[in-house]
Amino acid sequence: MLDNCYVYKNRIADKAMKINYFRTKVSRIIFRGMTIAMMLTVFPLIPSACAQSKTKMVESSAYDLTLKGLLSHSVKEVSVYEIETPSSYQLLDTREKNEFEVSHIEGANWIGYDDFDMERIESLDLDKDQPVLLYCSVGYRSEKIGEKLKAAGYKNVQNLYGGIFEWTNAGKPLVNKEGQPTKKVHAFDKVWGVWVTKGEKVYR
Repeated sequence: MLDNCYVYKNRIADKAMKINYFRTKVSRIIFRGMTIAMMLTVFPLIPSACAQSKTKMVESSAYDLTLKGLLSHSVKEVSVYEIETPSSYQLLDTREKNEFEVSHIEGANWIGYDDFDMERIESLDLDKDQPVLLYCSVGYRSEKIGEKLKAAGYKNVQNLYGGIFEWTNAGKPLVNKEGQPTKKVHAFDKVWGVWVTKGEKVYR
């Protein structure tokens, strides 16, 4: 009789252990399922959120890679896609005069590069406390002039990342030396001109 009771108790205990094991296993499966479901729901949103928070600088990843290696990033960079009203900046073109005359961003003052002189800047009577936006073909020459302006005490100097090439690629307006709208853009030379994907390239 005692032996039967002992066997009976062992069977009950064994069933209880199996039930607890089953419950634990089911709980783990449910937990894993919920975790996977949450990951599938949340993770796809992360790249999208990051993409939205990071402002696009240039359309072409190859052009972007070239610019990252070319520039020193010593001057604050701004994307053409961030600029809605160029007139809100003191706009300076650091290319050569013949490039400027083919086309430029409306309202820009030509200051040059090879023969750059701070006296030319001073003659423009710029406000050192207001934003100054410089550009050239791609951003290299304007960055170098930007460094000089910063050293001269201009407090908010910015460099147009990708230059007038990306401005043209984005379909933003240009004017010629007469102030008339134009699709022409000086592409500097055949090597650098590959980064101009829209507009009419000029090499003179």
